[in-house]
Amino acid sequence: MNADCIFCRIVAGTMPATRVYEDADTLAFMDIGPIVKGHTLVIPREHFDPLTQTPAPVLAKLMAVVQKIAQAQMTGLRADGVNVLQANGTAAGQVVPHLHFHVIPRFRADGHHWNWAAKKYECPEEMQQVAAALRAVL
Repeated sequence: MNADCIFCRIVAGTMPATRVYEDADTLAFMDIGPIVKGHTLVIPREHFDPLTQTPAPVLAKLMAVVQKIAQAQMTGLRADGVNVLQANGTAAGQVVPHLHFHVIPRFRADGHHWNWAAKKYECPEEMQQVAAALRAVL
C-alpha cells in the first residue's frame, strides 16, 4: 500500500468509491469522471506501477476481471461495444500512478469520439527499422 496513492486508499476503504466487483486481488469501481456512463476502473489491490514492472500473473488476473466487467457492460447496460484503455506514464496521460485499466461501455449514440489522428511512416523502410529496434530488445 502506498499512503499517497488515491487508489490504495480506495482499496483500504479510507476513500469512498462505488465498487462494482472485488476479489482477493482485484477491485473494480466506477470512474468519478466517466467518458460514458458505466466507465469502470479495474485495479490490482496491491500497488503496482508501471505496467512494464508488474508481474505477469497480476496482469493476467486483471485482464480476467476486465473481461468480466466488459461482459457485464454489454449485458447489464446493453452496450454496443466496449473500449479498454490503459495509460502508462504521464506522457501517455496517466494521472493516478497505480496500474489501472479503463473499461468504457460504448453505445452507438453516446456522442463520444476519439481524437485519433493517425500518422504515417516516411517509407516502408522506416517501419522496418522501428520494428527491428523492438525485436532487438524482445
